[in-house]
Amino acid sequence: DAAHKWMVDTFIKETRQPQGDDLEVYAAIKPLLAGSVIYHCGPVVAGLDTKDYKFVAAGPTTSIREEPYQGMVMKHFNIKGVIGKGGMGPKTLVACQEVPGVYLHAIGGAASLIAQTVVKVLGVYKLDFGVPEAMWVTEVKDFPAVVTMDSHGGSLHASVEAHSKAALQDLLARA
Repeated sequence: DAAHKWMVDTFIKETRQPQGDDLEVYAAIKPLLAGSVIYHCGPVVAGLDTKDYKFVAAGPTTSIREEPYQGMVMKHFNIKGVIGKGGMGPKTLVACQEVPGVYLHAIGGAASLIAQTVVKVLGVYKLDFGVPEAMWVTEVKDFPAVVTMDSHGGSLHASVEAHSKAALQDLLARA
């Protein structure tokens, strides 16, 4: 949450002046984010004292909290994919069409399993936000996720919601 707000306020909307290492961090993350995937995750990380980082748990966090920021962040940094859980809203779906990009749903409750897909921690930025809020740069292999929002405007989340509402209305009509 802190990273998205920081990016939007400092570098997209520019409602906050850069402070401390903000400009250096921006210069470092901008090329890393271009064409990449971000993961809504508050990891548990070992090795903080030695900087020999290892993810112990890396389950997805609820993505909808980032809805006010995600579309702007995707467009500004040319992010091609967002991973999280629970889906996102219409602003992110529009960004998926414009960038183009996708939203991928990761498995909730599988934090230790997902942590095993992190092959290497390549870096960390804004650790002063705290371990769960910092921006971790990782290499992953065989990360389990399903595309649930796509660049054609398809949203499994919206489809399930519409079908569920229709089924509820049908049940209520029979009552």
